[in-house]
Formats: sequence, structure tokens, C-alpha cells
Amino acid sequence: MKNSLIALCLFSGLVVQASAIAQEVEYPAAFNEPMPLLEEAMGDFHYPISSENELAQRYFDQGFQLMYGFAKMEAVRSFHASWQADPDCAICYWGEAWAWGSYLNGAMTTAEAPRALAAARKALEKIDNASPKEADMIRAIQVRYVEDYDPETRRVQDELYRDEMAELAAKHPDDLDIVTLYGDALFLLEERRGYRSLENPNTVHLHNVLLSVLDRKIDHPGACHLLVHASESTPTPELAAPCARYLGDTIPGSSHINHMPSHTWNEMGLWHDAVRANAKAWLSDQKAAHGLGISTYATHNLTMLYYAGSMGGESAASLQAARDLARLNGNTAMLTLALVRFGRFEEITEVTEPPAGEVNRAMFDFSHGYAALKLGDVDKARQTTEELQELAATSTSRFRFHDGKDIIGTMAHILEGEIFWSEDNREAALGAFQEAASYYDKLNYDEPEPLPFSPRHWLGALYMEMEAFDNALAEYRQDLNEHPNNIWALWGVQQALLAQGQSDPEIDEKLEGAFEYADIWLPTTKF
Repeated sequence: MKNSLIALCLFSGLVVQASAIAQEVEYPAAFNEPMPLLEEAMGDFHYPISSENELAQRYFDQGFQLMYGFAKMEAVRSFHASWQADPDCAICYWGEAWAWGSYLNGAMTTAEAPRALAAARKALEKIDNASPKEADMIRAIQVRYVEDYDPETRRVQDELYRDEMAELAAKHPDDLDIVTLYGDALFLLEERRGYRSLENPNTVHLHNVLLSVLDRKIDHPGACHLLVHASESTPTPELAAPCARYLGDTIPGSSHINHMPSHTWNEMGLWHDAVRANAKAWLSDQKAAHGLGISTYATHNLTMLYYAGSMGGESAASLQAARDLARLNGNTAMLTLALVRFGRFEEITEVTEPPAGEVNRAMFDFSHGYAALKLGDVDKARQTTEELQELAATSTSRFRFHDGKDIIGTMAHILEGEIFWSEDNREAALGAFQEAASYYDKLNYDEPEPLPFSPRHWLGALYMEMEAFDNALAEYRQDLNEHPNNIWALWGVQQALLAQGQSDPEIDEKLEGAFEYADIWLPTTKF
């Protein structure tokens, strides 16, 4: 901490100096404040540069780690601080140029483009001070930025940059960060969202580039971060599991790095591991307010925590995350859905502030309608169902990557089925739940999914009551295929088998493992 204070004082003195780049481009207001060295939040990553200035080196290492953790603005400010500590450090300007560019979660903006171009040009101007490898890096990045940047046509520059990085990685195959940046350049040319086919040669090549780094350094934060994203939506998310075991601790105070393993754990059905990863991320988010962490995508961390807890039967973790989320952004939708998931109907009535947004409001209304039914107000439940069904038929809203009508339709027909079931009209209830599943199956890949439950938990429960055990088993097994090891479907499969005088030792073992962390008792797979 003492070293951080010394660095902060040194940097404060540098800030008052006129910057050559700052004269050319406009910077955000945050650049008027000194960037601290976040020693307690950083890992042991080190990328040696040719500068003999210790402060420049430390800021450079910090910038690299922060960019690997997608903390873009903090990364840029750190690289900016590195060349302010040593104005002749060519590679330090390269660092700022790299960090201003597009990354996996966002294209470079038109406001950022002049800053990136200016930093790249400044690096080129100082190239005589660079080592031969640094000079190669500086020359490679020149093709990435142009005078008249258009985000709609950035693929032209991205392809040129990919080709330069391919040559650079081939020339310096033992520099794992250069190879990782080549992987990043490849990934920028792929669709960020959606399912990835292992028959696509681009996907295979991307995996192989990143694995070539991880084969030599299993805890490389940049390569593992990218591999998690590159594999999570493929049939083999476990490809990233070996490095994901290390990833969350590689940059201890980076909430996004803490959180990232949960993308792999969710897909593998390791729900408790996902809960722990996001709990660690939320801790870093809170520490950031005291300068001891870096908060990135805090609401995403909480949403993933609530979802993993829901699937794993960890109600305390799920509900607390949903409450924290509601306090953080005012969105009560996830809180009410979590309360439905765990059958806390009286508590739903205490959540009175509706969220903004059509789909969020539909989630809130569904939850209140469901609670009303369970608490005896059938008329309110019917009215809510009618309103949701009408909205599902007319809505053009979007919720992240989904058509809002598919989410709304799922909820509307779950509630409709519950009403029929309460009236002992099982055939009508069955049809409603099947309709809910048809809407649900239209949802796109997402992390996390928009609902913390599956309509098949209702379908399976109804089939069990109808003693159609084979049908129940089929629904639960399909849900297990879609959400491995979720406690609800594991329990459903076990009970459907027991009802037929059968058992599955693997299911029994997995369910026993799930109950080690769950804090609920299941009388059925829905409340």
C-alpha cells in the first residue's frame, strides 16, 4: 500500500505536464484524475518492457491485466499512466492504442477511435526506443486504426489486424501474450453470441490457438478468458474447465475474471462452483468502492449468481443475489422470479415496486399473479394470465437476445396451467404447460437464461401426479440435457424411476452431491 501511495504521488506530478497526445485528442474527464496502482487487486502477471522506469512497468502490467479482465477504461488509464511515467516508452503508447480498440464485448466507438489512432502513431514515432519485438508489435497495430473510422465497416481493419497478428504470433510463438492477442483478433471476426459449431474451421482454429497458450501456461488469464467464451456455446464447454479452475484467482480483485469460470460451470451443470465464482465476483465489486478491486458488469455477476443458485437449489444465495440486484439497479423482476422458484409467495406480495421495461414488468406481473393463485386469489391470477397472453401475442419487445414474446408466452402458459391444475382440469393444464414449453424452446442461447426455471419442471410434476411416469421421465431427462445436474430435474428423474421400481445409481449420486449445497426440500419440482 505504501508503494501505491508513492506511485500515486509520482503520477500526480506527471498529470500536470502537458501531454503530446492530449493536445491532439479529447479524453474523458476520468483522465484528469490520477490512476492508482491497484496492487492488492492485481495478480502476478508480468510483461517485461524495454523501459527502465519502474513505474511505467508497473502501470503497463496493470493495464494488461485489466484489459484481460475487460475493464477497458481502467486499462486505458493504466497504459496512459505508463507512458506518462516514461514519455519515451514506445510500447507504453502501444498499450494504450490496443486498449482503446474493439474487444469481445464491444466495438470501438467513434469517440475512442481518434485516441487509439493517436496512441498508435505516437508509438510509431517512438519506435527507435523499442526492442525488436516491441517494434513488431507497434508496426502490427498500425493497420487497426484509420482516420475516418466507421464502426459499421470495422471488419476491414479487423481482418488486416488479424493477418498482422498471425504473422506476429508465427514470428514470436513463445510470447504467450502475443499468441493470446492473435486469438483475440480471430475472435473479433466471429459472431459474439449464439451457438458455435465444432464443424466450423474458424471455431476449431480459435480453440487451437488459445489451447496452444494454455498447454504451456494453464493459468493464463487472457487465453482462458477467451476460451471460456469460445467454448461455452459449443457441445464441449468442458474444454475450458482445466484453465477455469485457475482463472478466477489469476487477477484476484477483477470481478469479471472472478466471475468468468461460471460460464463454464453453468454449461457443465456445476452449479455450486458457479455460485462460488459469482459470490467472489460480487465481493470484488464491493471492494472496488474502497480501491481494492475492479468492478466490471456487477449486475451480470449478480444475475449469474441468482440463476446458478436457482438451478442448484441454493435459495439463500439466489434470493440474496436477487435482492442485491434489485437494490443495485431497481429491477425487481429477478427477485420476484426467484421467489416463485422457491415458493415464497407471501414475500412476493411485499415486493411492490415494479421494474421498468416490458419484459421485466411481465416477469413481475407473472410472479404476482402466481402468488395470488397460491394465496387464494384466483380472479387476479386469471386476469394476469389474460394480460400476459395478450402481450405475448402482440409484443415486439426484445430482452437481451430473445424475442420478448417467447419469455412472456412461457410465463403466461405456466400460470394458465397452474390455474387449470388448481381446478383439477389436468388435461387442460397439460396443454398449457406444453404450450409454455413450445415458447421456451424458441429462446436463444444466453448466459444466464432469462428464466430461473424450465416449464418442464411443471410438465414433469403434472405427469407424476397423473402417474404417467414415462412421460415425466422424458421431460426431466430432456431438462437435464439442457441444464445438466439441475437439482429439480435430478430429483424428478429419481422419483419417476422409483415410481416404476427402478433406480439409476448415477442420478442418485449426482442428486446426493447436489443436496450437499442445496438448502431446500423438494416435495415436487415446482411450488
